[in-house]
Amino acid sequence: MLGIRLFDPDQTADALRKRFLSHLVTLRAAKDPELAGKPLHRVVIKCLMRDLTFDETEKIGRRIERLVKARNQVREDGHLKPDDLRALQPLANGAELISIPSEHRADEIASELHTDMPWMGPANERVWRAMRSSVREGWMGFRLPPMLLDGPPGIGKSHWARKLGALIAAPVMVMDAGNENASFGLVGSQRGWSGAEPGRLVRCILRARIANPIVVVDEIEKAGTATSTRGQAYGLPEAMLPLMEPLTARRWSCPYYQVPFDMSWVGWILTSNTAALLPEPFRSRCPPITLRHLTADELSAFVRREGARRDLSETAIEAMAEVLTHPSLRDHRPSLRIAARMLQRASDLENAPLLH
Repeated sequence: MLGIRLFDPDQTADALRKRFLSHLVTLRAAKDPELAGKPLHRVVIKCLMRDLTFDETEKIGRRIERLVKARNQVREDGHLKPDDLRALQPLANGAELISIPSEHRADEIASELHTDMPWMGPANERVWRAMRSSVREGWMGFRLPPMLLDGPPGIGKSHWARKLGALIAAPVMVMDAGNENASFGLVGSQRGWSGAEPGRLVRCILRARIANPIVVVDEIEKAGTATSTRGQAYGLPEAMLPLMEPLTARRWSCPYYQVPFDMSWVGWILTSNTAALLPEPFRSRCPPITLRHLTADELSAFVRREGARRDLSETAIEAMAEVLTHPSLRDHRPSLRIAARMLQRASDLENAPLLH
């Protein structure tokens, strides 16, 4: 995951000296008839250390000096502060990859997605093919090609992405492009900037210790652009391009930590209402998947399925389905967003404690 080797900041020369001395007396105790085979208390170890000769402790000291010198000559993390090294330690030995166990499981996931949200057919097919490819080609994990879901608001594009993450057991990070400060919210900012910190992508991977989370960027066409005092623009689509290209993503440099990360496994799901507003280079690398409005019958079926999953009463489910398909709403586009709020409200009411 990390492109450099990290050294434990707690492994100082003094800590190494104590460890070497402890190891030496433990080896000698194993040859002592009175101590062999017995667990050594730390007090006993300290007493045995006092019995070591000056030459023995000096020999260990010289060995540690050579070890620390050799380590400092090859280390690439010397610019990192101890707190940064500790923050990156969860990735010192790599990160886990979520995988699809079999083509049969890929079929099951795609089937559930399509049953729940049939109006997302083109997206369902794209992810189904990607899952089957990851199994057939023997990939270490599931690599989802960047997807740009372009369609009208209220059809559940973000809900679909969260559903996919839940089905494959991958962490999902959702960000609203319109509310982020250009690219900084996602990729982070360099030290020296006011409020500099790691980006949400790096923090998500550090927290989950999974190299292929699903990152959902809502309404990407509404992303703002920050401009530095030198007139340099920092737009979100432009910042994402290196992360979406496999070759550059494998050695993507974090602006904050200034170390390379392998981001080539990250799954990108971007949503837009009008993809034509995006820069052409962005659209050429991530061709839009055009989606349609959902129908009133599809919305009603969704409410019935989701209501049953939440153990809502049949009365509540049918009442919501009737409202959403009422003739008075014939001139209004069905909205999954409204249906989701109704489901949450019904769930809150049915599960609220009774007042006596």
